Amino acid sequence: MPRLNNQRVLVTRPVHQADPLCDLINAAGGHALPYPALAILPPSDRHSIQSIINQLEHYQLAIFISPNAVEMGLEQMLKRGVLPPTLKLATVGKGSARRLKALLGREPDLCPNDRYNSEALLDLPELQQLDTQKILIVRGVGGRELLAETLRQRGASVTYLEVYRRARPEPAPPWPDAIDIITITSSEGLQNLFDMVPTEQQQQLLDTPLVVVSKRSADLARKLGFRQAVTIATNASNEALLDSVIKSLNP
Repeated sequence: MPRLNNQRVLVTRPVHQADPLCDLINAAGGHALPYPALAILPPSDRHSIQSIINQLEHYQLAIFISPNAVEMGLEQMLKRGVLPPTLKLATVGKGSARRLKALLGREPDLCPNDRYNSEALLDLPELQQLDTQKILIVRGVGGRELLAETLRQRGASVTYLEVYRRARPEPAPPWPDAIDIITITSSEGLQNLFDMVPTEQQQQLLDTPLVVVSKRSADLARKLGFRQAVTIATNASNEALLDSVIKSLNP
Protein backbone atom coordinates (compact mmCIF):
# COMPACT_ATOMS: atom_id res chain seq x y z
CA MET A 1 0.00 0.00 0.00
CA PRO A 2 1.41 3.44 -0.89
CA ARG A 3 2.49 5.42 2.16
CA LEU A 4 1.46 8.73 0.61
CA ASN A 5 -1.97 9.37 -0.87
CA ASN A 6 -1.01 11.49 -3.88
CA GLN A 7 0.04 14.24 -1.47
CA ARG A 8 2.08 17.02 -3.04
CA VAL A 9 5.58 17.43 -1.60
CA LEU A 10 7.74 20.44 -2.47
CA VAL A 11 11.40 19.40 -2.91
CA THR A 12 13.77 22.35 -2.53
CA ARG A 13 17.13 20.64 -3.10
CA PRO A 14 19.35 22.13 -5.85
CA VAL A 15 18.45 21.00 -9.37
CA HIS A 16 21.23 18.41 -9.67
CA GLN A 17 20.38 16.82 -6.30
CA ALA A 18 16.58 16.70 -6.33
CA ASP A 19 15.85 13.59 -8.43
CA PRO A 20 16.59 10.86 -5.83
CA LEU A 21 14.23 12.41 -3.26
CA CYS A 22 11.59 13.07 -5.93
CA ASP A 23 11.82 9.43 -7.01
CA LEU A 24 11.33 8.20 -3.43
CA ILE A 25 8.31 10.46 -2.93
CA ASN A 26 6.68 9.35 -6.17
CA ALA A 27 7.38 5.68 -5.43
CA ALA A 28 5.70 6.11 -2.03
CA GLY A 29 2.50 7.30 -3.71
CA GLY A 30 3.13 11.03 -3.44
CA HIS A 31 3.58 13.73 -6.03
CA ALA A 32 7.01 15.40 -5.90
CA LEU A 33 7.23 19.07 -6.91
CA PRO A 34 10.81 20.19 -7.62
CA TYR A 35 11.33 23.80 -6.57
CA PRO A 36 15.07 24.52 -6.09
CA ALA A 37 15.67 27.06 -3.35
CA LEU A 38 19.46 26.97 -3.76
CA ALA A 39 21.73 27.22 -6.79
CA ILE A 40 25.24 25.78 -6.58
CA LEU A 41 27.71 27.87 -8.58
CA PRO A 42 31.47 27.84 -9.20
CA PRO A 43 33.54 29.97 -6.80
CA SER A 44 34.63 33.44 -7.78
CA ASP A 45 38.24 33.10 -6.57
CA ARG A 46 39.78 30.12 -8.38
CA HIS A 47 43.34 31.34 -7.80
CA SER A 48 43.10 30.86 -4.03
CA ILE A 49 41.76 27.33 -4.52
CA GLN A 50 44.72 26.37 -6.70
CA SER A 51 47.21 27.90 -4.28
CA ILE A 52 45.85 25.76 -1.42
CA ILE A 53 45.66 22.58 -3.50
CA ASN A 54 49.29 23.03 -4.55
CA GLN A 55 50.16 22.64 -0.85
CA LEU A 56 47.92 19.61 -0.27
CA GLU A 57 50.75 17.32 0.88
CA HIS A 58 51.24 19.55 3.94
CA TYR A 59 47.78 18.72 5.34
CA GLN A 60 46.99 15.70 7.49
CA LEU A 61 43.19 15.80 7.16
CA ALA A 62 40.60 17.14 4.69
CA ILE A 63 37.02 17.46 5.98
CA PHE A 64 34.25 17.59 3.37
CA ILE A 65 31.18 19.41 4.64
CA SER A 66 28.64 18.31 2.00
CA PRO A 67 28.20 16.18 -1.13
CA ASN A 68 28.76 19.34 -3.19
CA ALA A 69 32.04 19.87 -1.35
CA VAL A 70 33.07 16.30 -2.16
CA GLU A 71 32.19 16.56 -5.83
CA MET A 72 33.59 20.01 -6.53
CA GLY A 73 36.51 19.71 -4.11
CA LEU A 74 37.74 16.42 -5.53
CA GLU A 75 37.36 17.75 -9.06
CA GLN A 76 39.86 20.48 -8.22
CA MET A 77 42.16 18.28 -6.12
CA LEU A 78 42.48 15.50 -8.67
CA LYS A 79 43.58 17.93 -11.37
CA ARG A 80 46.99 17.89 -9.68
CA GLY A 81 47.13 14.09 -9.71
CA VAL A 82 46.43 11.50 -7.02
CA LEU A 83 45.77 12.63 -3.47
CA PRO A 84 48.77 12.54 -1.11
CA PRO A 85 48.83 9.11 0.58
CA THR A 86 49.21 10.72 4.02
CA LEU A 87 46.04 12.83 3.64
CA LYS A 88 43.13 11.40 5.63
CA LEU A 89 39.58 12.23 4.53
CA ALA A 90 36.54 12.97 6.68
CA THR A 91 32.90 13.70 5.91
CA VAL A 92 30.21 15.21 8.09
CA GLY A 93 27.37 13.07 6.70
CA LYS A 94 26.61 9.77 5.04
CA GLY A 95 25.59 11.44 1.77
CA SER A 96 29.06 12.94 1.52
CA ALA A 97 30.61 9.58 2.42
CA ARG A 98 28.65 7.85 -0.36
CA ARG A 99 29.71 10.49 -2.87
CA LEU A 100 33.33 10.13 -1.78
CA LYS A 101 33.23 6.37 -2.30
CA ALA A 102 31.57 6.78 -5.70
CA LEU A 103 34.29 9.15 -6.89
CA LEU A 104 37.37 7.71 -5.16
CA GLY A 105 36.41 4.11 -4.48
CA ARG A 106 37.15 4.46 -0.75
CA GLU A 107 35.32 5.18 2.46
CA PRO A 108 36.23 8.29 4.46
CA ASP A 109 38.67 7.74 7.30
CA LEU A 110 36.35 9.61 9.64
CA CYS A 111 32.55 10.00 9.60
CA PRO A 112 29.99 10.12 12.44
CA ASN A 113 27.93 6.96 12.87
CA ASP A 114 24.61 8.45 14.00
CA ARG A 115 24.17 12.22 14.03
CA TYR A 116 25.40 13.86 10.85
CA ASN A 117 26.55 17.35 11.80
CA SER A 118 29.66 19.21 12.87
CA GLU A 119 28.99 18.51 16.53
CA ALA A 120 28.94 14.74 15.91
CA LEU A 121 32.17 14.90 13.92
CA LEU A 122 33.83 16.87 16.71
CA ASP A 123 32.84 14.16 19.20
CA LEU A 124 35.01 11.56 17.43
CA PRO A 125 38.01 10.54 19.55
CA GLU A 126 40.42 11.14 16.64
CA LEU A 127 39.65 14.87 16.73
CA GLN A 128 40.23 15.59 20.41
CA GLN A 129 44.00 16.28 20.50
CA LEU A 130 45.21 18.03 17.35
CA ASP A 131 48.47 19.77 18.21
CA THR A 132 50.55 20.51 15.06
CA GLN A 133 47.84 19.06 12.79
CA LYS A 134 47.01 20.95 9.58
CA ILE A 135 43.37 20.49 8.60
CA LEU A 136 41.58 21.52 5.42
CA ILE A 137 37.83 22.17 5.56
CA VAL A 138 36.31 21.78 2.09
CA ARG A 139 33.02 23.65 1.83
CA GLY A 140 31.01 26.32 0.04
CA VAL A 141 31.64 30.02 0.59
CA GLY A 142 30.46 31.01 4.06
CA GLY A 143 28.68 28.89 6.64
CA ARG A 144 29.02 27.95 10.29
CA GLU A 145 32.33 28.57 12.04
CA LEU A 146 31.86 26.05 14.86
CA LEU A 147 33.94 23.28 13.27
CA ALA A 148 36.97 25.42 12.47
CA GLU A 149 36.86 27.30 15.77
CA THR A 150 36.71 24.09 17.81
CA LEU A 151 39.49 22.40 15.84
CA ARG A 152 41.70 25.46 16.40
CA GLN A 153 40.94 25.39 20.12
CA ARG A 154 42.19 21.79 20.12
CA GLY A 155 45.50 22.80 18.58
CA ALA A 156 44.97 22.42 14.83
CA SER A 157 45.85 24.85 12.08
CA VAL A 158 42.70 25.14 9.93
CA THR A 159 42.33 26.38 6.35
CA TYR A 160 39.12 26.72 4.34
CA LEU A 161 39.00 25.44 0.78
CA GLU A 162 35.82 27.05 -0.54
CA VAL A 163 35.04 25.26 -3.80
CA TYR A 164 31.54 26.53 -4.59
CA ARG A 165 29.10 29.24 -3.68
CA ARG A 166 25.41 29.12 -2.95
CA ALA A 167 22.95 31.56 -4.44
CA ARG A 168 19.23 32.15 -4.70
CA PRO A 169 17.93 30.80 -8.03
CA GLU A 170 17.07 33.50 -10.53
CA PRO A 171 14.45 33.73 -11.82
CA ALA A 172 12.29 31.94 -9.26
CA PRO A 173 10.34 28.96 -10.64
CA PRO A 174 6.55 29.30 -10.98
CA TRP A 175 4.88 28.69 -7.61
CA PRO A 176 2.70 25.52 -7.53
CA ASP A 177 -1.05 25.85 -7.07
CA ALA A 178 -1.27 23.40 -4.18
CA ILE A 179 1.28 21.96 -1.73
CA ASP A 180 0.75 19.61 1.21
CA ILE A 181 4.23 19.80 2.73
CA ILE A 182 7.68 21.29 2.06
CA THR A 183 11.12 19.70 2.56
CA ILE A 184 14.00 22.02 3.45
CA THR A 185 17.62 20.93 3.92
CA SER A 186 19.29 24.18 5.01
CA SER A 187 18.42 27.44 6.72
CA GLU A 188 19.75 29.33 3.72
CA GLY A 189 17.38 27.40 1.47
CA LEU A 190 14.48 28.20 3.79
CA GLN A 191 15.28 31.92 3.74
CA ASN A 192 15.60 31.82 -0.05
CA LEU A 193 12.27 30.04 -0.38
CA PHE A 194 10.58 32.68 1.76
CA ASP A 195 12.11 35.45 -0.36
CA MET A 196 11.29 33.74 -3.68
CA VAL A 197 7.58 33.16 -3.13
CA PRO A 198 5.35 35.83 -4.71
CA THR A 199 3.64 38.12 -2.21
CA GLU A 200 0.20 36.84 -3.14
CA GLN A 201 1.25 33.27 -2.24
CA GLN A 202 3.02 34.15 1.01
CA GLN A 203 0.11 33.19 3.27
CA GLN A 204 -0.21 29.82 1.54
CA LEU A 205 3.50 29.24 2.16
CA LEU A 206 3.26 30.10 5.85
CA ASP A 207 0.27 27.79 6.27
CA THR A 208 2.14 24.76 4.84
CA PRO A 209 3.84 22.16 7.09
CA LEU A 210 7.62 21.86 6.87
CA VAL A 211 10.19 19.11 7.20
CA VAL A 212 13.63 20.51 8.09
CA VAL A 213 16.93 18.89 9.11
CA SER A 214 18.07 21.03 12.06
CA LYS A 215 16.78 22.96 15.03
CA ARG A 216 18.32 26.09 13.50
CA SER A 217 16.01 25.77 10.50
CA ALA A 218 13.01 25.06 12.73
CA ASP A 219 13.77 28.20 14.74
CA LEU A 220 14.09 30.23 11.53
CA ALA A 221 10.74 28.89 10.31
CA ARG A 222 9.05 30.16 13.46
CA LYS A 223 10.81 33.51 13.11
CA LEU A 224 9.60 33.83 9.50
CA GLY A 225 6.02 33.17 10.60
CA PHE A 226 5.32 29.55 9.61
CA ARG A 227 2.19 28.51 11.46
CA GLN A 228 1.90 24.78 10.77
CA ALA A 229 3.88 21.82 12.08
CA VAL A 230 7.65 21.94 11.64
CA THR A 231 9.15 18.44 11.79
CA ILE A 232 12.90 17.94 12.24
CA ALA A 233 14.14 14.90 10.31
CA THR A 234 16.73 12.68 11.98
CA ASN A 235 19.26 13.61 9.28
CA ALA A 236 19.44 15.11 5.78
CA SER A 237 19.28 11.83 3.85
CA ASN A 238 16.51 11.35 1.30
CA GLU A 239 15.21 8.36 3.27
CA ALA A 240 14.99 10.34 6.51
CA LEU A 241 13.24 13.21 4.74
CA LEU A 242 10.69 10.86 3.20
CA ASP A 243 10.08 9.16 6.56
CA SER A 244 9.41 12.54 8.21
CA VAL A 245 7.11 13.59 5.37
CA ILE A 246 5.05 10.42 5.76
CA LYS A 247 4.84 10.74 9.54
CA SER A 248 3.90 14.40 9.33
CA LEU A 249 1.16 13.90 6.74
CA ASN A 250 -0.17 10.66 8.23
CA PRO A 251 0.20 10.97 12.02
